[in-house]
Amino acid sequence: MESSYMRKYDHFMGHLSVLLRAPKEDISNEFIVSGIIDKFFIQFELGWKLLKEMLAYDGKSISASGSPRSIIKASYECYDFIEEEIWLDMLQDRNDMTHIYNKSRAMELVNKIIQCYIPAFERMGKAVQKYQES
Repeated sequence: MESSYMRKYDHFMGHLSVLLRAPKEDISNEFIVSGIIDKFFIQFELGWKLLKEMLAYDGKSISASGSPRSIIKASYECYDFIEEEIWLDMLQDRNDMTHIYNKSRAMELVNKIIQCYIPAFERMGKAVQKYQES
């Protein structure tokens, strides 16, 4: 695989290793909650950009100018490890939380990150590794 593709994968996995600590953190602490949300934002950006790089590697024209939504939808069509609904939810949550800070909404998001989004990132990381090896 190309070096930029591998670099994006390495950044994705390195950042994920930090986000994986979220379930062990004290989510009653607002600072921790903010940190988990910030790490999720970065992980999501790394994720959709890795998908974009994969699409480019596979010669898909959408990769040249695709928005996060179009990259997610195209990735769902191409790769069996992308759960379209979960990734579109991530996009929506990322967009919603960048403009509004509400403590109860932040807690809902942290719980969703821990229960749903981190496992999706893990599944993607494992699948991309297998994809690289094939």
